[in-house]
Amino acid sequence: MSRPIQEALPKSLQQLLAQMAEISAWQRKQDFEFTPIGMRESLDVMTRRFVTQSPEVPFTRDTLARGGGQTGDHPVAIRVYHPKPDETLPVLVFAHGGGHMAGSVSVYDLIARKLAVASAHVLVSVDYRLAPECPYPSGLIDLENVIRWLYPTLERLGVAHVRRLAVAGDSGGGAITASAAHELADGEGIQIDRQLLIYPSLDYTMSSASVDSLGTGYLLERERIGWLFGQYLQHDEDPRLVSPLWMPLPDRYPKTMVVTAGYCPLRDEGFAYVDRLKGAGVEVENLHFPGMIHAFLNLEDLVPEECATFYRAAGAFLCDT
Repeated sequence: MSRPIQEALPKSLQQLLAQMAEISAWQRKQDFEFTPIGMRESLDVMTRRFVTQSPEVPFTRDTLARGGGQTGDHPVAIRVYHPKPDETLPVLVFAHGGGHMAGSVSVYDLIARKLAVASAHVLVSVDYRLAPECPYPSGLIDLENVIRWLYPTLERLGVAHVRRLAVAGDSGGGAITASAAHELADGEGIQIDRQLLIYPSLDYTMSSASVDSLGTGYLLERERIGWLFGQYLQHDEDPRLVSPLWMPLPDRYPKTMVVTAGYCPLRDEGFAYVDRLKGAGVEVENLHFPGMIHAFLNLEDLVPEECATFYRAAGAFLCDT
């Protein structure tokens, strides 16, 4: 069923999408080709243009998370944010978005700062490997290893923290966050208390109705989603088997908040994941923004009230004991 077009969106987003439609039309005439460089630059430029307000975070530190030489896995670059360095706070591991191809700790710096302050957590932002140079499961392995090596890394830095862990990710970062929660939930010595999934990519089969009904004209488009998945899943992986929506649920799964947007093509898989978790008896909340599009946190200056609502609600969810 067709959805209402852009008239239901805020004027600021209508104008942005109109500009992007003009650019897309010009690109099609120029025989435009999707490239990793273009994908990375577009997310970088968009985020830096529309996310401009930076909260004060007294302590930040860049370092490498490593397994102490006990494994063959390579070190992973991280940035640690401590909003209250004199207090012992729980920990939040964050995986940025970008379709498994774009984004970085640097691009998401202000978003990470806001989430650290809103949640009153020590936030660890992960610079995981990206496709196509490093396809599945490289980024997922990096995230899982940061979680495994988390507490020794913080102790090495002398960062005050309590061993209570939450995880969060948006878009493609939400995909690897949910995947890690599935794979590590029953791991010895690893207990994930909360999970925050922000308009997450949960179904590589692209079978949800909203992928088709909202797959044109709303920033994240079906054609680009398919291209990104092709760059990520390069070794004949079964899309269903590696999709969090279809993975077996472990016995111990964290309390979860799924954030969805009404004009996001990933919306319906977010709804389906909420229903699946509820059916399995997992505590889950759906924070829905009916008038928003995918990646609206990266467009904060255009939709400041909705972003403020998100940070308040996400902070309350993560802080609730």
